[in-house]
Amino acid sequence: MNNVLYDQAVEILERNDLGHYTVPTHGLYPFQWNWDSALSALGQYYINESRAWTEIETLFEHQWEDGMVPHIIFHKEDDGYFPGPEVWATNRKVPSSGITQPPVTGFAIRRLYDRAHDKDMAQRRAKALLPKIAAWHNWFFANRDPDGTGLVAIIHPWESGRDNSIDWDDAFSRVPTEGVGEFTRRDTMHADPAHRPTKEQYQRYIWLVQHFRSLSWDNSLLHDASPFRVVDPGFNAILLRSCADLAALAEELGDDVLATEQRRLAEKGLAAMETLWSDKHQQYLCFDRAAEALIDSPSIGGLLPVFARIEQSRADAIAARIDDLGRRVKYLIPSHDPDVEGYDGARYWRGPSWLIVNYMISDGLLRDGHKDTADRIIADSMKLIHIGGFAEYFDPMNGAPCGGPHFTWTAAMVIEFLKLTGEVA
Repeated sequence: MNNVLYDQAVEILERNDLGHYTVPTHGLYPFQWNWDSALSALGQYYINESRAWTEIETLFEHQWEDGMVPHIIFHKEDDGYFPGPEVWATNRKVPSSGITQPPVTGFAIRRLYDRAHDKDMAQRRAKALLPKIAAWHNWFFANRDPDGTGLVAIIHPWESGRDNSIDWDDAFSRVPTEGVGEFTRRDTMHADPAHRPTKEQYQRYIWLVQHFRSLSWDNSLLHDASPFRVVDPGFNAILLRSCADLAALAEELGDDVLATEQRRLAEKGLAAMETLWSDKHQQYLCFDRAAEALIDSPSIGGLLPVFARIEQSRADAIAARIDDLGRRVKYLIPSHDPDVEGYDGARYWRGPSWLIVNYMISDGLLRDGHKDTADRIIADSMKLIHIGGFAEYFDPMNGAPCGGPHFTWTAAMVIEFLKLTGEVA
């Protein structure tokens, strides 16, 4: 059966492969998404090692001059998605959005390099990507951490990858809806509206896009100009893990200057992460930079720091927290605590389980010695696939598939789990 699953995962990756980039799924997401590409490359490696590198290289071909890597690259026209390039109006040769996403590429290329069969090719391509990824990391700290705290803020919920998380509700309520104008969503034509963000949330999303567009997408201005400025521990954990992995890879490839710089960023950020710890919840919390207060909302964002090399005592506490969640849901890991107001097991990031988050958290838990918890996460992930196929995400109570079907990064994570557990050679 697992060989069948592997073959099905490969078929999905090939179905969504457009030659030099993949789409997350046809219809719902018809362009190249940033962190989707980085994580999907891990699965592509087992099909075509060179093609995996191409996925990330294509992303960085569209890096902005200031170092930012946008969250969507509009490689071709497709009116099946909103907001399209005419809404963003970033005036790029190849249209892109004007915001970014979790910077997981440092982690991804280190993993591709460590696994490489063709070391000469991997070394050449890694060396070319190192300074580009470092420039993106540096961009974050220059533009999203103006006070030098060691942690960066997101300025739009879409940047987090957790678009409609309960974490954002209070901070997002400060974003106006007036003056946005009429628009037609396309996502609800491809997926059940009950699985997607609400109309009001979309109005606020678009208000922010229009606001940033009015500032000509000047990244030196956008942080302070945004009414939504949130320090997400999950987002920062991904950034800090990528900084540390980029440092290790740079050191191996002989770039000691870049290695020292990236290691310094990782160490400073990990120390600052402790300001987000909640003894009450035994996990990290988001921080509303505009309100200057922690957000009392126990979500997956506060568990993701185990992906970075946090203190062992914190990793132990997060493992115990996940074990507790595992007694309250059938399939780990819910994207929000199921006993908190606002939880919705079918609606995007307000409760559902996602294999990509399961993958990153289990990776950190395995490193930190919590094999039993990691094994449960991996086993639950595979059960979800057996129940609901290669869906975008799943209800953690009953395993029902939600969101888009035939999802690229879900397939990539299935391949990763099958290889990790030795269930396929």
